[in-house]
Amino acid sequence: MILASPEAVWQVHTDVNGWSQWQRSISTARTLGPLAVGSSFQWKSGGLAIASTVLALEPPRRISWSGRSLGTDAVHTWILEARNGGTLVTTEESMAGWLVSLLRLFSPGFLDKSLDGWLYDLKVKAEAVSQQRNR
Repeated sequence: MILASPEAVWQVHTDVNGWSQWQRSISTARTLGPLAVGSSFQWKSGGLAIASTVLALEPPRRISWSGRSLGTDAVHTWILEARNGGTLVTTEESMAGWLVSLLRLFSPGFLDKSLDGWLYDLKVKAEAVSQQRNR
């Protein structure tokens, strides 16, 4: 649970150009314009360059994007729900490709660890932004 409104969480989460400022695993992230279905962005996570395309966008409730990197294809969906004065964020990611097969073999649980880290960093940043606004 994130102690911030869905709108505050959405603002942080969908500011792709700001990802590297609050996510430990992301070194760069760039979009050339506003997010919209069909728009693209590039980012680097864990040393891998990823090209993503927005598949669904329902502010401030749901965003989904595809990602392609080094023989891997992924689809990532994030859902934000208002709950008890905060926001419950759920996420699903599917991945396929030869790199995923290697990671599953040599680093079981890598995807869960990655998503847990992203959710934790999102919580910290969104709550800090929300506290600053409420002062």
